[in-house]
Amino acid sequence: MSSSTATQTYVPKTRVGKVTDYVDSRVGGSGIVKEFGRKIFPDHWTFMFGEVALYTFVILLISGTFLTFFYDPSMAETHYEGSYLPLRGVEMSVAYASSLDISFDIRGGLFMRQIHHWAALLFAASVAVHMLRVFFTGAFRRPREFNWVVGCVLLILSLAAGFTGYSLPDDLLSGNGLRIIDGVMKAIPVVGTYLSFFLFGGEFPGTMIIGRLYVLHILLIPAVILLLIGIHLFMVVLHKHTQFAGPGRTNTNVVGYPVGPVYAAKAGGFFFIVFGVLAAIAAAFTINPIWNYGPYDPSPVSAGTQPDWYIGWVDGALRLMPGTIGSNFDFEFMIPFPWGVNALSLNVLIPALVPATIVFALMFAWPWIEAWVTKDRREHHLLNRPRNAPTRTAIGVAGIVFYCVLWAAASSDLIATHFLVSLNDVTYWLRFLVIFGPILAFMATRRIALALQRKDREIALHGRETGRIVRLPHGEFIEVHEPVDDYKRYTLVSFDSPEVTVPKADADGKIGLLDKVHGRVSRFFFEDRVAPVTPKELSASHGDHHDEIAGAKDRESIASH
Repeated sequence: MSSSTATQTYVPKTRVGKVTDYVDSRVGGSGIVKEFGRKIFPDHWTFMFGEVALYTFVILLISGTFLTFFYDPSMAETHYEGSYLPLRGVEMSVAYASSLDISFDIRGGLFMRQIHHWAALLFAASVAVHMLRVFFTGAFRRPREFNWVVGCVLLILSLAAGFTGYSLPDDLLSGNGLRIIDGVMKAIPVVGTYLSFFLFGGEFPGTMIIGRLYVLHILLIPAVILLLIGIHLFMVVLHKHTQFAGPGRTNTNVVGYPVGPVYAAKAGGFFFIVFGVLAAIAAAFTINPIWNYGPYDPSPVSAGTQPDWYIGWVDGALRLMPGTIGSNFDFEFMIPFPWGVNALSLNVLIPALVPATIVFALMFAWPWIEAWVTKDRREHHLLNRPRNAPTRTAIGVAGIVFYCVLWAAASSDLIATHFLVSLNDVTYWLRFLVIFGPILAFMATRRIALALQRKDREIALHGRETGRIVRLPHGEFIEVHEPVDDYKRYTLVSFDSPEVTVPKADADGKIGLLDKVHGRVSRFFFEDRVAPVTPKELSASHGDHHDEIAGAKDRESIASH
């Protein structure tokens, strides 16, 4: 006895369907599309910063490909014969001449140069703001620690991509920036001069730096960025997207819209909005007019020039570093070695390397630092409101102030000339702010966050102030408070508030050094805290609200009649 089972196979009727079915039967794409298309993403305006970063990177790839067809990364000398008359006949590098040709002789070249530059600025800004959003909301906590590290590397690569592209025109402005890099490298003891000689292909400015930066800018850095973006998105899908707390939202679900068709349509429209805004800015506002600076020449030093904002903070640190303290101590030391004497220029090394090293080291390590402080090993898929993590928020704001002061220091000369004040006074004030500004910002931010928590607690327990004043029968005047809705109340009361961890003695009755340190750090983080409203407190106060409002409404009704 035999039996057979008939299976009905799908036969596409259209030509497109046949091609699609042919490809799908060999690569299995429909399963991937089906699974990913049903992926749910929450909808919140703060999530758009990551999308802006992705879209601006796509625009960078498109505009950069156009520029690659016409740019020549050569440092060979030539005489300019293009359309820009003020520079005609001037000796310059081929790289600078091709940059001028793109600006004046290639149809749409200046527009593409400017949209590329504006997109680079927006890319770095959106990556930075996206990282700040992740930090302030606690989205870096388990299981997303490695994704946070990927984001930190992407931020560094965005700065590297911007700097390498900024240097390619080989104009006077970008050349001075490379001169700073050369000085920092030569300040490294023993190996600094060799590193500089290798990078520039000889004594600065050498003959090879533009070609090497070009390879980094168009090949290596974009390839690594693309790889990390893929890893980042893969882990977002793997771990599921974080969401803000609210009714129906838990650590085990995601409330939002599926990728297809809702999210895909919104994302596509948002991409064209970003592209349109960048195109409008590029068409209306000039950026990096290289023809005003002229070709790079190591002999002149231009005045009033600052690097782009994302690199400016390093230049600001160099400007704020004093060369000497008093009349007897300076930051340069001559160190004897068996093969000779080498100079150690701490007045260059410290500002160029130490602030950036501290900032990025803290960024990379922060998920594990906070996990160690809180002793929290749980998975977190719900985000914090920044006010509900006051110490973390205060540390983040202190870091922003530190960065902004260094950024402002990169324009210290312009501040002095525009406001007609002494450059020395500007420098002294900025030196004060770079040390005490973050401290003051930390203290103020934590106080503000705690005050907002207390305000939230008051609203959750006693309702929202309505401004209606009612006189009670015995003559007392009260203000009627209106309870907030369930969604708002859930937002106000649903958060964790860790308590201070007290060090415990071991079996021998001793407290280890690490436990003592942890206790002090825990006290620093959580000594000032506002406890969330408990269900018992909320239930008791909620009943009082109804009685208060009902009585007030009755009295208002009687008074109106």
